[in-house]
Order: sequence, then C-alpha cells, then structure tokens
Amino acid sequence: MSRLSDILRAFKPPNRGAAILRRDFLKLGALGLALSQVLALRAQTKSARLPGGKAKSCIVLFAWGGISHLDTWDPKPDAPSNIRGEFRPIDTSVDGIQISEHLPLLARQAHHLAIVRSVHHAAPSHRSAAYWNLTGHAPPLLDSNWPPSRSDWPCLGSMTAAAFERMAGRSHALPRTFALPYHMADGGRANGQDGGFLGLAYDPVLLRPSSGRLYAGVSPSSGTIHLEPPPGVDAQRLSGRRQLRASVESFGQIGSISETAAIERANEQALNMLLDPSVRDAFDLDKEPAALRASYGDHICGQSSLLARRLTEAGVPLVTVYCAAGDLNGSVGSHFDTHGDNFNRLKKDMLPPYDQASAALLEDLRQRGRLDETLVVWLTEFGRTPQVNRGAGRDHFPNCYSVAFAGGGIRGGQVYGRSNSIGFEPAEKACGPADLHATIFNALGIDPHMVLHDLAGRPHTLCDGRALPIT
Repeated sequence: MSRLSDILRAFKPPNRGAAILRRDFLKLGALGLALSQVLALRAQTKSARLPGGKAKSCIVLFAWGGISHLDTWDPKPDAPSNIRGEFRPIDTSVDGIQISEHLPLLARQAHHLAIVRSVHHAAPSHRSAAYWNLTGHAPPLLDSNWPPSRSDWPCLGSMTAAAFERMAGRSHALPRTFALPYHMADGGRANGQDGGFLGLAYDPVLLRPSSGRLYAGVSPSSGTIHLEPPPGVDAQRLSGRRQLRASVESFGQIGSISETAAIERANEQALNMLLDPSVRDAFDLDKEPAALRASYGDHICGQSSLLARRLTEAGVPLVTVYCAAGDLNGSVGSHFDTHGDNFNRLKKDMLPPYDQASAALLEDLRQRGRLDETLVVWLTEFGRTPQVNRGAGRDHFPNCYSVAFAGGGIRGGQVYGRSNSIGFEPAEKACGPADLHATIFNALGIDPHMVLHDLAGRPHTLCDGRALPIT
C-alpha cells in the first residue's frame, strides 16, 4: 500500500478544510486512474429516453471564438460588399434556404436542420458570452473575466446529468457528461465548463481521442482514457477493489464531505469499469470501420465528433465538442475569433473540418437509425460584426448570431427567426441563450423549470427561457 500512501500524500490539501481542485483530483486513483477514467464507467449503462422527451441524448458542437453568422448560417448577398464579405451563398437541400458556400456538406443536410437566425445577448467578451451560452444564465460580469468558481452556474452537460439522475432515479447507473477534446480558455480557463454549484461530482469528464490532427495554436489541459490496468495489476488484484477502497478510506477525509464521497464512489466505480470490456469499447475508435472514420475527417474535430457519437450511443446523455483550438491565444490559433483575415481563416482552416464533422455525424446517426433520438446542436458564444474591419476581419458581436438544431424531434428544413438586412439585429422572433437551453431540455424530456440545489442546499431553477417552437 505504499504507492497509495504516496498518492494521497502528494495531493493532500494544506489543511483539512481546503478544497481539492479538479486538477489535483485528477491525480487521485488507487490504481493510477485519472478522474476522467473513473467517471467513464457511466457509459456502461444505456440511458433510456426520459418521459416526454423525444431525444435520449444530445451532442453539442461549440464553435469557440464566435463564429461569423454572415459567413456561415445567415449570408447577406444583397448587402453592401463591406457587409456581405467574400463568400457567396449556395442552395441547400431545402428550397429557399441558403447557407455559405464553405458549408457544402451541411447544405446537403439542410432538410435535417432547424437554423435559428435571431439569437442575441449583451455580453461582448468571450468568457462572459460563452458562460451565457454554456449555462443558459447571464454572467455576473458582461465585459470582463472572473475566476471560475463553485458559485458559477453549472454547464449544460452538468445540469443535464443532474436532471437525468433525478428523473431516472438511478444515481449510480446513469452516465454523466463529457467534454472533448480540451477546455476553452481566453486569459484563463473559460467559465461555465464545469459542474459549478452542483459540485465536483458533476464536472464533465475531459476527454481527447487518441488520433486526429490537432488544431494549430495553444490548447490547455486535455484528457485521455486508458482503460488498461497499470503494469503488475491483474484481474485478481482488481477483484479486491472493495478492500482497496477500505484502505483508501482509512486515510480519513481529505476534503469536504461531498468531495470525499465523490472520491470514494469514483474509486469503486473505476475498478468495476476496468473489469468490463464493453466500457473500454466505448472509447475505442478502432472499433469503427476505416471508411467511417475517414468520413469524419482525420482531424481532432472529426474524431471528437465520432467519439461523441459513440459515447451517447453507450448511454451518456450529453457530450460537448469544442470545435476550435482551446486557447484563443491572441487570435493567432485555429479558432473562430477572426478579428483579422476572417475569410482566409474560415475557408482554409476552420470551416472545412467543422462542415465535414457535422455532416458526417448527421449521416452516421441517420444510417444507424439514431438521429430521431439524438439531438445535435451547433452553438457559439456570439456572432461577428456585419462590417468587415480594416484587417479583413470581423469583431465580437453579441447583438445577433445564429445557431442550429437537428435530430431529437426537431423539425428539419426550417429557419426560425430572421435578422435584419445586414445581420445587425434580430428582425423577427428574437431569442436568447436561455431559450436555446429550454429547447434542449424540452427535447430531452427535462422540465426547464426543474429546481436543482447547490452544495449549500439552496434552490435554483434550471432555466428561465422558453423552448423554441421548432419541433
């Protein structure tokens, strides 16, 4: 047990009441397991559709950096040249709906899409705007950063996990939530990506596929899953998991009561997970045919989207894929923060993998007969300015932006809402992040007005928006 003792001493907080940070928690594991590995056992149980919900699961594709609505979902071909930009619109599989020429694969899937062109909010900075879209709640600061904390609202995946757990009544069987392939950051890790006031137990598992060309630029921490026992640990030793857990507990409480409970439960579940081959299979992209993997693209966006499909198929209710380099890094990486050289960056670096991964995911789900039960959502933190700046870029613009939905009971082949003639503001059916969240919860059979309780027992209403009538 010397190894276990060393592990526990290595991250013991300076005093008994000190919180265990997630980055330190990742070091814990009586068998050298990371927390991301521990929580992955949730994929071993298929999640049932909740009563009233048409979708069993949800995959969110998040365009980090703020994707230009005029150059993707909401082109303005009749606007002046300094507004419409360099891209032309193309027809889609639905008469009367056009999108950017650099989303040709998604254009062929428009009959599955509900494009929303009238979203807006008031937060012009990346982290505050991302927080609003990831949590569905207004940030405490509109145009400045604040340190992520346990007083923040939980992210969409964490709230979904908590709601599924409560409604299904199986606290130890339901999957939780995953985020791929790494955290988002801009001047520090972006807020709204964890379990917030729900606590450490509801943090998404951070996971990165083992293959796929990475985005250029800087990305913060990422997770990997290695479901093989450490050298020298065989099945017989794994079968003694309860004795091992008892040894862990003998070291006493190493954080708050809730953190200690999460650690105890995680260790037990991790050992069970290692003994179940079906769990390991959920993370193994080699199980997929080479042609299918190629259809998603040999890049981190495509392989993350494929892994998201496998995780939801295995029973995880919500997986978020961040479709860009993780750290905005002064706007020089492969992300959608295109203050400069917007058109070249979009058509060469950002839109091809985004388009390929998105279209492949929809077609894959359709062929498997799972599109009706899997909600796919394309989110971002805000749009870009209608007017092109002197550096051939577009700047932050929360006044109006576009998102899209598909599957999970969504009626495809439609556009909801309308922006004005230059994409400056909603002209019809304006909506906000809370309404997007209500739409997602409604599709999953979750009451948007469900009350969740924070770590101190205080009640919080899940969402104060209204579901969009797009089903």
